[in-house]
Formats: sequence, structure tokens, C-alpha cells
Amino acid sequence: MLNDKDEKEKYMLTWDKYISGTLIWFYNICKREVWLISREVIPDQENPYIDLGRAIHETTYESLSTKEVGFEGVRFDIYLKGKKTVCEVKTSSKYIDAAAMQVKYYLYRLKELGIEATGEINIPRERKKIRVLLDDKGIEALQKVFREIREIVSLPKPPPPKRIPFCRRCAYRDFCWV
Repeated sequence: MLNDKDEKEKYMLTWDKYISGTLIWFYNICKREVWLISREVIPDQENPYIDLGRAIHETTYESLSTKEVGFEGVRFDIYLKGKKTVCEVKTSSKYIDAAAMQVKYYLYRLKELGIEATGEINIPRERKKIRVLLDDKGIEALQKVFREIREIVSLPKPPPPKRIPFCRRCAYRDFCWV
């Protein structure tokens, strides 16, 4: 059985920083971006997709009383207390698998605190809500992701760039394709 220190370290990076939901999301899209984010490299703040994400985040679901809840490596967009539901807001469903893994990470961390919750991905522009549950298979997948993220961030240099569809929207593209 793992003690408290071992339990905590499974989602810690080597320099006492937490694996974040953002790292989980990008792990499923671009390993190079995981390395850059882990080093706190700032993306292009003029990127229109960053502005779009901010605008959707700030203007959607304004009437909800609980928005953006965070603790130790976790910051989710909305927590519906009455339903015990973690909601993550995304601009499109294009990377839904990455978003689902991010929500599972939040559910996993809440479960460790004794809070059983469900998850939901909200895509306001598409008028979609996708339910996310955490099961044993999801926990196993997360543990694999934790190990692989730690391997990526321990590299002395980022993984080589790999051209993927996400590149054209990426705020880090100047670090890959000049």
C-alpha cells in the first residue's frame, strides 16, 4: 500500500511541481508542448485562439455561482456543487479525447480528497455537453500518463517537433516551426 508521500508523488513532477490538467490535456495532443509548458515557456499571447478561449471562458455560463475551482495542480472551469459535477469548457470537440482525460484527472484528484464527482465537457459553440466518468480503466490510463509526462519533462531538451493538425492553431508554433 502506498503511503501519503507516495500517493502525492504519483502526480508530482521532479522539482516539486504538480502535474496539471493542462499538461494532461496537451500530453494527448503534443508531447513537445508538454515540455515547453513544464518549463513555463509563455506561448504567443497574440494568438487568436488564446483570445477565443479566454472570451468563451469569461462569457459562457456567467450565471453560475461557482466558476474556476483550483488546488495543487488542478483548476477546472466550473464546479456544480448541487450535482457534484466538474465542468471543463472547450472551444470545440476536435480534441475531445484530450479533454476527457483532463476531466478524468480532475475527478481522480477529487476522489483522492474523498469527493466523488462526475465530469462534463461543455462546448458552447457546438451546444454540446459530454459526460465523463472515472472508472478503473481511466485510473490506469492516468497513471501511465503521469509516468510518461514525468519522462518528457525530465528530458534536457524538448522532444523534436512533429507536425500535427493542431500546429496551425498552436500558440507555441514559433518554438517548432520558424
